[in-house]
Amino acid sequence: MTVPSDDILATIEADCDAAVGRAFVALAAEYFAQTRNRDSRVSTPHTPSGLAPRFDEPMPREGRSIDDVIARLRHDVLPDCNHLFHPRYVGHQVSAPLPAAVWMESLTAALNQSTAVFEMSPVGTVLEHRVVRWFCDLAGFPETASGTLTTGGTEATFTALLAARGAVMPDAWAGGVGGNPPVLLCGEHAHYAVSRAAGELGIGTRSVLPIRSRNFTMDTDALRAALQSLASEGRRILAVVATVGSTATGSIDDLETISQLCDAHNVWLHVDGAHGASALFSKRHKHRLRGIERARSIAWDPHKMMLLPLQAGLVLVRDERDLDSAFAQRAPYLFHDSQGERAWDQGTRSFLCSHRADVFKVWVALQRYGADFFGALYDHLCDVAHAMWEMIESRDDFVALHEPESNILCFRYVGDGSMNDEALDQLNRELRERYNVSGEGWITATSLGGRRVLRVTIMNPRTTIDDARAVLDGIAATA
Repeated sequence: MTVPSDDILATIEADCDAAVGRAFVALAAEYFAQTRNRDSRVSTPHTPSGLAPRFDEPMPREGRSIDDVIARLRHDVLPDCNHLFHPRYVGHQVSAPLPAAVWMESLTAALNQSTAVFEMSPVGTVLEHRVVRWFCDLAGFPETASGTLTTGGTEATFTALLAARGAVMPDAWAGGVGGNPPVLLCGEHAHYAVSRAAGELGIGTRSVLPIRSRNFTMDTDALRAALQSLASEGRRILAVVATVGSTATGSIDDLETISQLCDAHNVWLHVDGAHGASALFSKRHKHRLRGIERARSIAWDPHKMMLLPLQAGLVLVRDERDLDSAFAQRAPYLFHDSQGERAWDQGTRSFLCSHRADVFKVWVALQRYGADFFGALYDHLCDVAHAMWEMIESRDDFVALHEPESNILCFRYVGDGSMNDEALDQLNRELRERYNVSGEGWITATSLGGRRVLRVTIMNPRTTIDDARAVLDGIAATA
């Protein structure tokens, strides 16, 4: 289809029609329906080199009809995506997203607001402040607290540690960190976002001090000794990073003890709760996070355990002045004097100027489902993971590496027990690949204690205890 210059607007206006929108929504609904079928494939059997020829074409010079585009999506794209809504997808920490939030995405894109500046998104900016306040209240933060939405936990942790750097080294933004950077402490199972932030902040990854673990959580005795040693040496400390819901095992650090230690040494405590902070919605699990209210900052990903579409992250700080001072820049063409009013612009406390209004889908999800729904959802996902652990405990062909504290479980296929560790490493590595290619289910893997292990994350409300049993049976049959 050739589009003359005088027909550009006509083409755009035609695509504004509700029928065009319904075609895309119908395709998404078709995907939701197809993935209920447990006999359908969970993912693709193809390798990258097998998929690439399907899209090996020059850039289109002329447009095609919407019907053609929809047909291409249906036949070339959807079948070989990972089907996160399939009940036997128990892979990475990426959710089967809640439908109301999915539908909201199209309206967010249509509005195309930027909450960096109030005048660019009047309602979105105000809503972001309100939603952030809700999460601060859940965390037990005082009225001085605030925050901003981020692209995810990596940006949230980076932002929080930038604020910590501003508190410890107020001149670092202009003058750099110099030759004697502060130390950053974290558990040995902390997310790679922590060491990445150290490199990006200029303190260097060699300034990261990993604290040994005990049962996959930070050993608080080792942390106490490290803080005392650093104090005696006169070393500055950037922050201690505790983890709520570690990537590998979903384990939760002892925040109560860690917060007491940080208070005693006047050290910034950042809680990486990207995965597990949503336990605060749960009446049954929120006690695991006791002490989080004493943190200076928190990273939290609603796109994980709240099952929102990517991307939706949060950084919260106990004192909003810490976040505002972290980005000591002026942009008078955007950020104006608030003349005594509170600062509404989010661009002054964020890496992003093109700050997408992801708050809309968070707000819609809370309006549609309510906070108690998210507590029950958290409980359900954890219950299925725990039931899977109980199944493994009753079998001889698998060994669980830990009892799950959340919705993540690591285990190892051991067969009849006749193989040594090296042989089992190779078997579990190949086993995961073959099982996923089969299309029956989809799992991940990791290394714990130098050994290759299998890993599942329950992120789909459709996944039942029977599905968990079918996954284990399928893995065993593949082995």
